[in-house]
Amino acid sequence: MIQGTSSGAGKTILVAALCRIFSNSGYSVSPFKSQNMSNYSYKDKDFEISRAQAMQAIAARAEISPHMNPILLKPLGNYRSSVFLQGKFYKKLYANEYYKKFVLPHGLNLISDSLDILRKKYDLIIMEGAGSPAEINLEKFDIANMRVAVKSNSPVILITDTDRGGSFASIVGTLQLLDQKYRKLVKGFVFNKFRGDLEILKPGFRKIKQNTGKPVFGTIPMANFSLPEEDSLGVKPKTMIWNEKNIKIMDREIEKLSKLVNSSINIKAIERLIK
Repeated sequence: MIQGTSSGAGKTILVAALCRIFSNSGYSVSPFKSQNMSNYSYKDKDFEISRAQAMQAIAARAEISPHMNPILLKPLGNYRSSVFLQGKFYKKLYANEYYKKFVLPHGLNLISDSLDILRKKYDLIIMEGAGSPAEINLEKFDIANMRVAVKSNSPVILITDTDRGGSFASIVGTLQLLDQKYRKLVKGFVFNKFRGDLEILKPGFRKIKQNTGKPVFGTIPMANFSLPEEDSLGVKPKTMIWNEKNIKIMDREIEKLSKLVNSSINIKAIERLIK
């Protein structure tokens, strides 16, 4: 499972890259994000999910499925969202209603059902968390990060954004705020969006290992790819038309992304985690 120190750290892109890398290695792969909040979706004739998971399915060379994103929240404003469950519209809920009346009584069971369906079909599920697992004010209602990792017995890789600054503190702070039962699931870190000489980071990597006992799996350099963006950071993503031409362009971009990530992080170490 890929989790991040913040929104926009690079979880979506790293999951897409890993889906393609492991697909190229002969695994049958599926992406999975239990809960996504986005107004940018992929619409099939029978279902609707976040377009990020649709893009990741293309990366995995998998048939796009509503089970890849069992809960989609489409914000309406005033703390209210349209809620889609396994691709179907459920109802409009205020945040307070969603957390107290849906998340704990029903959310995890729905997520487990979708995850079980995918696990029966694929060799490998690469999961994406949401936001940060260390949002301690929302921990009780978080069904997108550590609860799902525990339920699926999944190792966690934490990705951080070096371009924002404070990436070392973000990693250590995230771990410190996690309960011990969750902290042990984190197996290592990936630094994303780095500009400059990698040698500058290496003393920090050694200190991170000393402080946490966990390794850095690699550093992904800053790069731009023509892939669908999320809308969680105030950016205005481009509209995506899901036609054959655009999907071919997306596929080529995913292949370039996967080659960059494959050369930047220790894929063999990650593969050992999942075996």
